[in-house]
Amino acid sequence: MDPLESFKAMQKKGWVHFAPLEAITTAPAAQLVKRAGIRSGMRVLDVACGTGVVSVTAARVGARVMGLDLTPELLQRARENSRMAGLEIEWREGDVENLPFGDAEFDAVVSQYGHIFAPRPEVAIAEMLRVLKSGGTIAFSTWPPESFTGRMFALVASYAPPLPPGVPPPMQWGDPDIVRQRLGAAVEDLRFDRGVMFVPALSPQHYRANTERAIGSVAKVVESLESSDPAKLAFFRQQYDTLTAGYLEENIIRQDFLITHAVKI
Repeated sequence: MDPLESFKAMQKKGWVHFAPLEAITTAPAAQLVKRAGIRSGMRVLDVACGTGVVSVTAARVGARVMGLDLTPELLQRARENSRMAGLEIEWREGDVENLPFGDAEFDAVVSQYGHIFAPRPEVAIAEMLRVLKSGGTIAFSTWPPESFTGRMFALVASYAPPLPPGVPPPMQWGDPDIVRQRLGAAVEDLRFDRGVMFVPALSPQHYRANTERAIGSVAKVVESLESSDPAKLAFFRQQYDTLTAGYLEENIIRQDFLITHAVKI
């Protein structure tokens, strides 16, 4: 299999168990919808929608929403969430690098911590802009490299196999300078806002155990080291817990994120 296709297949499988973490991404979804200026009647595409927390939030204000994700198990959960809310949302399995839509179909294109995992940022952003109308809004939430989540993913990456050649770290999407470069001259009124996600946790160990079950890259490192190097696994877990402890106060882990929003020219 082509290295990029193999990488995407791994990503598709890696997010299968993410649903239990959807609750902590629900409040940030409202911040993204607000910053994107989503209103009733707008046609909205939620890229890498996961369990649909942004899609449902946008639909609740009256937007006509399409949610797209690579992982069918997450889309199944998204459908359950929209049914429970009594909302009509279209859900489709698909790849941000090859969006199954025509040019200029949407008034807004959004993504919450999702499109950043596409292996080719220039292809992903070109596709997101292609399906967006001129004058429409592109908005996404990402993890800055210096944030807790950025540092956590960097730690995990140091124990994981290297990314395929030419694939940059997902946390680069949290650097405003890189985002500005990737969006280039295709947009205007580019703005950056900061948000905070507050995650309840009884201890660093509780938080880590949850991510070992729900986040594919963490689970893969643990699975590999359990059989090959238990001592190295213990050290990884120690490093993870130490990092987490620095952001844990009164049973809350603070996770800062970046919201980018711009208007397509």
